Amino acid sequence: MKKLLFFTVLLFFFSCQDRNKQSSDLKTGINPFFEKWDTPFEIPPFLQIKDEHYMPAFEKGMEENLEEIENIINNPEEPSFSNTIEELERTGKLLSRVQRTFFNLAGSNTNPKLQELQRELSPLLSAHYDKIALNEGLFLRVEKIWKNRENIDLTHEQRKLLEDTRKQFVRSGALLSVDEKTQITEINSKISELTTTFGQNLLSETNGFELILNKSDLEGLSEDVIAAAEEAASQKMSKAETDAEKEKYKNKYVFTPHRTSMYPFLTESNRRDLREKLYNSYIMRGDNNNDTDNKNITAKIAKLRAEKATLMGYKTHAHFVLEERMLKTPEEVYDLLIQLWKPALNRAKLEVKDMQAVVDSEGHDFKIAAWDWWQYSEKVRKEKYDLDESAIKPYLSLDNALKGVFNTTNKLWGITFTEIFDIDLYHPDARIWEVNDRDGSHLGIFIGDYFTRSNKRGGAWMSSFKGQSNLDSRERPIVVNVCNFPAPVGDNPSLLSFENLITLFHEFGHAMHGILTNVTYGSMAGTSGPRDFTEFPAQILEHWASEPEILKSFATHYQTGETIPNVLIEKILKASKFNQGFANTEYLAASLLDMDWHTISSNEELKDANKFEANALKEYGLINEIAPRYRSTYFAHIFSGGYSSGYYSYVHSAVLDSDGFEAFKETGDVFDANLAKKLREHVYEKGSTEEAMDLYVQFRGKKPMIEPLLKVRGLDGGSE
Repeated sequence: MKKLLFFTVLLFFFSCQDRNKQSSDLKTGINPFFEKWDTPFEIPPFLQIKDEHYMPAFEKGMEENLEEIENIINNPEEPSFSNTIEELERTGKLLSRVQRTFFNLAGSNTNPKLQELQRELSPLLSAHYDKIALNEGLFLRVEKIWKNRENIDLTHEQRKLLEDTRKQFVRSGALLSVDEKTQITEINSKISELTTTFGQNLLSETNGFELILNKSDLEGLSEDVIAAAEEAASQKMSKAETDAEKEKYKNKYVFTPHRTSMYPFLTESNRRDLREKLYNSYIMRGDNNNDTDNKNITAKIAKLRAEKATLMGYKTHAHFVLEERMLKTPEEVYDLLIQLWKPALNRAKLEVKDMQAVVDSEGHDFKIAAWDWWQYSEKVRKEKYDLDESAIKPYLSLDNALKGVFNTTNKLWGITFTEIFDIDLYHPDARIWEVNDRDGSHLGIFIGDYFTRSNKRGGAWMSSFKGQSNLDSRERPIVVNVCNFPAPVGDNPSLLSFENLITLFHEFGHAMHGILTNVTYGSMAGTSGPRDFTEFPAQILEHWASEPEILKSFATHYQTGETIPNVLIEKILKASKFNQGFANTEYLAASLLDMDWHTISSNEELKDANKFEANALKEYGLINEIAPRYRSTYFAHIFSGGYSSGYYSYVHSAVLDSDGFEAFKETGDVFDANLAKKLREHVYEKGSTEEAMDLYVQFRGKKPMIEPLLKVRGLDGGSE
């Protein structure tokens, strides 16, 4: 049931062209989705799957899904846990298979056909899942079991599944009137369409800007950054269809609003005018008054969510969402955010002063602006800690970093990774590993897709092509990490920044949550729990990335083979609290913005998204030198992803991960076997089979404290 509700908010697309051919394919059975996948580990046969296969697979999947639901409803036997709740778990296998494949590729390897498919399919799937969630006959069976639950012999996991299933029917509108259900269905369809458009507009905006430079514009840039920009121009020239387009990129250098391209430029370029131009292309995405503008869409989504919350009997969308989180009310979320906001903002103001002092010492007459932050914070860091980011990167090739996360999880849990080279994936850049437990048993499949490309959405994420379940047989998962790291240039490997390394460990933590999961019911597996808890397994793994023992096990210079020197590790650790004012302020500003958008009432007028945003940020006192990590018009987490009223989850999980890693520190061994065992058994394996706080306490032995987080981030009043 949980997976059912999840897909009501996803964005799907399909093409209505060549319907006759599609129907023919369906009947002849040549559609790969209609056949058993005799591939290793049931990995999707990517090379066999064509764009035209998706539509008939979705249609058949929805048709079969509704038939399965009808079979449950029409079962003449008295409703029971086995013939209703467990049977619900078994439904929609074909639909799930095509959805997992499609959505993964729509995010990481899209094309115009897939985008069209998303737009067209979005309302269809929204309506499909509403048919199930609002089915009165199905809900009556669930309700009868729920009312009789005290007389049924259920395991703890079964009892939790029954409770969750019933709750999700109610939260979908099962108790509403017929007219109200119709309204909910209409709102869900509109939201689904708008979130799809938002995401596609953002991709178009991100890919639509290019900073094309001559060699004379490259002052200050390091060789690797120049080489990457030259390679970007070369790739664009090779794809150009006309001589005029080719000439545009000849002997040029290209930078884009993708972070892997933009951040190095903002850090190193001596051309302040160009830094401003590139930075503004990033923060103005979706706010250019063009065909891909997101301002009106943003306001419409927020308003529709508020209207839906009112129909459901909640004060605001945030009240509705938070009912299912660890922090249960907007007030609790605001309290947490403001508790961190004040020290973070104060620290950020001091950071501005430090940077301005450098500007003045250089004889410039300008005041620090947002596009100056990366360059001048780096200069301050060099001055304070003698630490240059460019000195770190040669030790952090992607292959080395992967060795690091593999080493970490091996030391914690004894699991191993064996790369497979004879399986075709959806893109040549993607790699695949089999994951085995300490005893050699198969745990799952891990896919890594790490390099930025124009048909991949921005950011980094974890997803899965196959889920885990022990209901009818031992089904192990196929998990994927997708990132946007710089691609190799020439003979040089992909070199990561330390921030990239942290991202790699973070997403790998999500992957481990998906791979180590071991539950009976698939809807409760892996990352299925509340958002403000599911970031914890990812974020706690980040802590091992900066452990000297781990760094020295993998960080070797890609040219000389030299192990990262102790002096450089010491500098990294000493500088760990540097720039935390900026990092926390930009994050908290986005989190507060998310909450403000989703605590509006249903009758509030939202005509100007920019004015709404500006008023909110002014109220909090955000300084001009910092923009929110995500402005509203490109805030994909909340307007096209699943984080509405939930972006705070990262900082709430940070409270958990800082407190949780402190437990390892207290033992004197960051790989303490007993604590690692508890972390695996009570967190990574349990999915949503128990309440999140109960799982944390079973691991830690007590509820979390905020003090370790304040200490880690240097917001406890101590010095950097």
